[in-house]
Amino acid sequence: MATIDAGPTTGRTLIYRHSLAVRLSHWVNVLCLTVLLFSGLQIFNAHPALYWGQYGADNDPSFISMEATEDGDRVKGLTHVGPFTFDTTGFLGLSDVDGEATARGFPNWLTLPSYQDLSSGRRWHFFFAWLFVVNGLVYLAYGLISRHFRRDLAPAGNELTLAHLGHEVVNHARLRFPKGPEARHYNTLQKLTYLVVIFLLLPLMIATGLTMSPGFNAVAPWLLDVFGGRQSARTLHFLTAFSLVAFVAVHIAMVILSGVFNNLRSMITGYYAIEQGDER
Repeated sequence: MATIDAGPTTGRTLIYRHSLAVRLSHWVNVLCLTVLLFSGLQIFNAHPALYWGQYGADNDPSFISMEATEDGDRVKGLTHVGPFTFDTTGFLGLSDVDGEATARGFPNWLTLPSYQDLSSGRRWHFFFAWLFVVNGLVYLAYGLISRHFRRDLAPAGNELTLAHLGHEVVNHARLRFPKGPEARHYNTLQKLTYLVVIFLLLPLMIATGLTMSPGFNAVAPWLLDVFGGRQSARTLHFLTAFSLVAFVAVHIAMVILSGVFNNLRSMITGYYAIEQGDER
């Protein structure tokens, strides 16, 4: 992240915080991940259960599953997570579709398309998955060539001490965000989180997605052994996707709490405002 002063304005200093390549890749990722999530839930609804191993069928023990079941004179939606069962009527397993209770894993307002159509969901998912991969490769090349990863994301040795990390955790819990010179750079928690997302979660999501493809299995059959089978890969793909959803939720919350306009402007124009009084 460059820190070139853009000149003082009334009561503040603008710095150039995000390069054009970072901003473009960010917004392409926003589009891709949104479509991938909603279309992925459409695909999941075709068989709303996750298994471990090579095969999975209705009578096999599932890791997570959703279903609609009769309970006397009513129908209710159930979600099973391991040995635990939750009544999720109206949201998971059974939800309202055009005024009628319908058996669905995830509700229609969370899937793309909203009606049950596996083939359409797969087309949306595959197209944006490859766009996401291409965008990621471009960002990776930029990060290596420009030294963006080393300069902006690699934490210094003194930032990895327990005392420093504990201090940052406390500040985040109290919603005390970096000011002045500290705001020119990512803090350590941001750096570590971004590194985990970029170099662990995203590659894992891509690799498990490829493992579920019979066509790609012919090219790299060893992936099935790495992930313990196609159904295991599907489960890991699902859990990784929701780990990313959790990251995005926390990320959006931090953007709002630390100054939504300032953060959005920095990701659109590249310029981030620091109050002059905080520069001391």
